[in-house]
Order: sequence, then structure tokens, then C-alpha cells
Amino acid sequence: MRIGDAAAAAGTTPRALRFYEQRGLLTAPPRTATGQREYGPREVARVRIIRELLSLGLTIEDVRGCADRLYLLDGDTLPPRGGPGCSTTSGVVERRLATLDAEIARLSRLREQLAARAGVKENAKTS
Repeated sequence: MRIGDAAAAAGTTPRALRFYEQRGLLTAPPRTATGQREYGPREVARVRIIRELLSLGLTIEDVRGCADRLYLLDGDTLPPRGGPGCSTTSGVVERRLATLDAEIARLSRLREQLAARAGVKENAKTS
């Protein structure tokens, strides 16, 4: 399939596919005689994985750090801790989780300070 069809199937844009290719997240696909990129289901699945990891807060550099192991991801789950993939040798997931934990703690402190300043009781949190 051509780049536009592949991008649509993966839920992104042709520009994003070219960007992922430039950044080393996606290998250059074969080209037609006229020079157009040709993508298959494997590439579309890889782009979906890339997009999922990015949506979870990983950076392009994080994903690039484990790009050679993205094929190990099975559906919507990361491999178990200690298994192959982004969660082991590079520590990408552990670093991102630590960053998220720090941000959650910072926001919790900020919320407590604002609530104290405004006189809002702790159990009056909104959903």
C-alpha cells in the first residue's frame, strides 16, 4: 500500500511515517519503479506500536533506543519485566515511570497547596 493508505491504516499522517523513517524508528520501505514507498501490514503494525509508545509518554529518543526490539511487542502489552523489549537493557520504561511518579508527586503537592490556600477540604476533591 502507498504511504497515504498506510498512514490512514495506522491512524497517522504520511508526514509522520516519513519522520519515523528519518529518525530510525521505521526502516525505509521498498519503493515502486516510480519511487513511491510501498508499505505492508508489518510496517503498519510497527507504526501503531510506535504511536502507542509515544502516547504513553515515551519520547522519540526513548523509542529509538529500543527500535530494534519493537517487533517483540505483542498487541497492546509490553513484554514481561525481565523479558526482551524496551523494558530491559535500556531502562526506557523504568526511567519514564520514575519521571511520571515525580510529576504525579509534584502535582499532588501543588494541589494540596492550592486547596489549603483556598480552604478546600481534602475529601472535597472533584472527579
